[in-house]
Amino acid sequence: MIMKSAYFPLACVLFLMLAGCYKDTASVDAYVPDNSSASILRAETDIELGKIIQQRGLHANPAKDKNLPSIESPLAQLGMKLFFSKALSGDLDVACATCHHPLLGGGDNLSLSIGVNATAPDVVGHKRLLQGKLSPGVPRNAPTTFNIGLWQNVMFHDGRVEQLASGIHTPDVAPAEVDPHAGSNLVHAQARFPVTSNHEMRGETFDAGGTTQSCRDKLAQRLGGYGDTMQGKLSDAETRYWLDAFRAAYAQPVASAPELITEHNIAAALAEYERSQVFISNPWKHYVEGNLAAISPAAKQGALLFFRERGQGGYACASCHRGDFFTDEQFRNVLLPAIGPGKSNASNPNLQRDYGRWLVTQQETDKFRFRTPSLLNVAVTGPWGHNGAYTSLPSMVEHMLNPFQAALNYDPAQLKQPGIQTGQLQQNLREMLTGDSDLAGQPYPPEDVGKLVAFLHTLTDPCVTDKACMGKWIPPTEQSRQDPMGLQLNARLEP
Repeated sequence: MIMKSAYFPLACVLFLMLAGCYKDTASVDAYVPDNSSASILRAETDIELGKIIQQRGLHANPAKDKNLPSIESPLAQLGMKLFFSKALSGDLDVACATCHHPLLGGGDNLSLSIGVNATAPDVVGHKRLLQGKLSPGVPRNAPTTFNIGLWQNVMFHDGRVEQLASGIHTPDVAPAEVDPHAGSNLVHAQARFPVTSNHEMRGETFDAGGTTQSCRDKLAQRLGGYGDTMQGKLSDAETRYWLDAFRAAYAQPVASAPELITEHNIAAALAEYERSQVFISNPWKHYVEGNLAAISPAAKQGALLFFRERGQGGYACASCHRGDFFTDEQFRNVLLPAIGPGKSNASNPNLQRDYGRWLVTQQETDKFRFRTPSLLNVAVTGPWGHNGAYTSLPSMVEHMLNPFQAALNYDPAQLKQPGIQTGQLQQNLREMLTGDSDLAGQPYPPEDVGKLVAFLHTLTDPCVTDKACMGKWIPPTEQSRQDPMGLQLNARLEP
């Protein structure tokens, strides 16, 4: 409701009082309202958002008190070399950066990642295609590596790497057991798994029939030129290149390859690089810190819709996307359309189903539940959903506002990637509905979608859309000439 000018002094006083909750009160001057009704409404919005920020204890710095590395550290620099090297894939054709490129939001802009069997190994993004008439074998969307070091409890969409009270659990050990080889943190544990996936990096022939651990060990032996290096042997110059790099990063100038180039040290370096990708300096952070001009009026309205409870003029988005990291790290069934090959269906490849968290816990109530994603930088980390079912942010928001209706009316034509399996959408939706959906839909005016999207865009750190700024996390092309076999991925980007 528009306030009449007679109420202006009270609105102004309340605005200035609440502005004191922000750290930078000097920036309030930019938003001292004039006598126009629009300015008074703007002040009212800032007043209410100020209350919400204070009540929820938000400071917009999820990295506070966390010990995260600099990209300039020697170990992170080694990790970057490894992250962009195809030497860690079974057939020497895929790098970690293939599916998690810094210029593609820490992902690949594909609904379902394409690791091995690509038509052009150095192409990443929408133009990365599978050979022949192959359909995607990777069942899930590539999670962004941005801010990966801020996760405290779980890794992967189904949480199969999990922080327990006594250590870290991984799929390599029995349920609820601690993996003694997991490493020093969740990202270290996570970094050990993509290289072991046949569809992602391993391929069908490298260490065929081996275990996840034997695959890691053989990759390390091949990189270091020792032990049973299997097929795809690297040149002596290549193994020397890596030994020199490991000696420098670990400050052990005379250590041997078997001592230094181990699967543990490889994963530790990869993790250090990934954990250095901290991108949280966004307009919302500046707003919370006191710059009331940092976000647009539409974004402020979207913020109110995001934080307000249902029945109080909002959609209670923050009940799951809570805190400064915008996630509670819990698992939910939000009726996302079931596309793709499904997961753990080797016995029945035609069954396009992914039970999510149930695959880890075997608890019936966990079927179709997936990890609540962080929303930091969400505007650049699409496609959205655990399987990339939505290829525009507004359509993802529409789904979250009314999941059942959106799932019922899902149009696979929005998918930009060819060959994705969609034949069992309705069958899987019926099964999802036999359990409990965690998100009740509600009618909404279409303009609310735009307001929410405007708010979500304020969570983007400008660095992630600036090629020069992101350059610190991408090895220079010139460095590839130092790599004797030219295995550094110099990606041909197709955003």
